[in-house]
Amino acid sequence: MTNATETSRQTLLRRGFLLECATLGWNVVGIVVLAIAAVSARSVALAGFGLDSLIEIGASTVVIWELSGTGADRQRRAMRLIGAAFAGLALYLLVQSTWALAAGFHAHHSPLGIAWTAVTAAVMFSLAWGKARTGTALDNPVLKTEGRITFIDGLLAATVLLGLALNTFGGLWWADPLAGYVIVYYAAREVRDIFSEAH
Repeated sequence: MTNATETSRQTLLRRGFLLECATLGWNVVGIVVLAIAAVSARSVALAGFGLDSLIEIGASTVVIWELSGTGADRQRRAMRLIGAAFAGLALYLLVQSTWALAAGFHAHHSPLGIAWTAVTAAVMFSLAWGKARTGTALDNPVLKTEGRITFIDGLLAATVLLGLALNTFGGLWWADPLAGYVIVYYAAREVRDIFSEAH
């Protein structure tokens, strides 16, 4: 490996670390904001999105750990850890969303939730784009997978935003738990893809 190639790789690794640290920092703040918004609005979707942010923190930590070393075993272990976290999220939200719909549970309005999910969607899409490019340049499957998770996080933020808006402005109380089902679908699909790639 030439010095120029090694320098380029080190630059890409630094960029990968920075992208993961930015994701980590955003989601740490997000958990606090979403916890406040979810409790005050009694929103299943916001609670689920808060758990998704917690998983994203775990995923970013796993990627930082993986980028600091090498080896196929390390990458497979990292992928399995991320997949297991998403499986837990899917199961939790499936139960919560079903309960909310069956009980006719009405979430309150959440201006804070609407504002946070709108900004989060934009931030996550930007971070996902950076991770996809960096992961491809490094030929790192863990960083690329986590970039997909970040992109899905952006999609979920947009979905939760839509559910909150429909509940707030249209009085459609069932939009909140339905947004939870969307998160279940994406989490389950990600679990399948992650474990397929890990094998």
